[in-house]
Amino acid sequence: MNKITKKSFYSFLALYLISSFIFLALAAYWFFTSQVSMEMNNNFYRMSQIADKVSSNIIQAHMMDKPYTLETFPHAKVAILDDKKHIMQGNYTNTIDFSKDFYMANDSFTLVSDRAKGHLNVSYVIVQSNQCNKNVTALKNKVAYSVIFTALFIIIISVFLSYMFLKPIKEKMEEIEQFVKDTTHELNTPITALMMSTSRLKQKKTYDERINQNISISTKQLYEIYSSLSFLSFDNKKEQDKDLRFDTIVETSVKYFSELLQRKKIKIAVHLEPCRLKIAPTKAKMLINNLLSNSIKYSKPNTTITLTLSKESFSIKDEGIGIAKDKLDEIFIRFVRANSYAGGFGIGLHIVASIVDEYGYTIDIDSKENVGTTVKLNFKQRDKK
Repeated sequence: MNKITKKSFYSFLALYLISSFIFLALAAYWFFTSQVSMEMNNNFYRMSQIADKVSSNIIQAHMMDKPYTLETFPHAKVAILDDKKHIMQGNYTNTIDFSKDFYMANDSFTLVSDRAKGHLNVSYVIVQSNQCNKNVTALKNKVAYSVIFTALFIIIISVFLSYMFLKPIKEKMEEIEQFVKDTTHELNTPITALMMSTSRLKQKKTYDERINQNISISTKQLYEIYSSLSFLSFDNKKEQDKDLRFDTIVETSVKYFSELLQRKKIKIAVHLEPCRLKIAPTKAKMLINNLLSNSIKYSKPNTTITLTLSKESFSIKDEGIGIAKDKLDEIFIRFVRANSYAGGFGIGLHIVASIVDEYGYTIDIDSKENVGTTVKLNFKQRDKK
């Protein structure tokens, strides 16, 4: 990942983690406090039950004139006291504050009940228990472990989601980086040729047909690069359609590329019938120029390019390197190149496909590797989506 992608990745990850941890902390706090409150209520209920049971048994024993023996209770210490606050049976740990009915001190809860007062000389039933604190401590540990486990899970999920979220951006950034590299490479060739030709022309100080041809070809290459990038950026959607002689546009494009054809020693066979189309002039020119430019680019020297135009279709056939079958479905995607035989941005056929789709035409491609490629435009309009 480059710096921009990394910065976006870490920013999204930090935002996701911070918001998730805040939510997790609030949820854990709410759950813990609610559970602590519930545990304290349950603890009071359990201790009250013990005190009520002991008081009830004392009252029953007094009424039946029987002796009473205090039973033991798990997780609690119980004692019965006389009116002088001396222990009659049982025991307790902490000092008793008789001014309170229920309180916590020294990590233990104490309940003071006088329901059995006046029976068997009993004045108070004391219940003490630290089980609530033990349960709260266990709950605290449980919540802490759950928070840690959940936090780790959130971190893993956040990294995965951040990667998935930024994957399209990463791919686009890579496309842009590759596009910049391709642009630099594509511009370097004609610019270098222009500089060398201009330098040689200055040295000779005379007209040289070959140097002039090199300057013309390089200038046209730069113009084609500019036209493609300009169309890709602005798309010329405001341009009005006109009733055009498409065969005239084809002838103009052939003349335009004649010098490049001559330099690459490529022959061109042209079979044109009169054909009128209602299409924007720039888009008509882009259709022909991109297809013809591609054929020239991927044709070897001493081969032939054949152009055929009728009222229903236009085809261009070359004897170039061809396109692999597994690449045929990808060649219309922006920035995708079928091979690295020649330079390019991977936008020419994308532009052709966008124009074809806009006007409801259809396009067929038949290609074999090391044999050649035939591209056919069918002008009969299909129903637009």
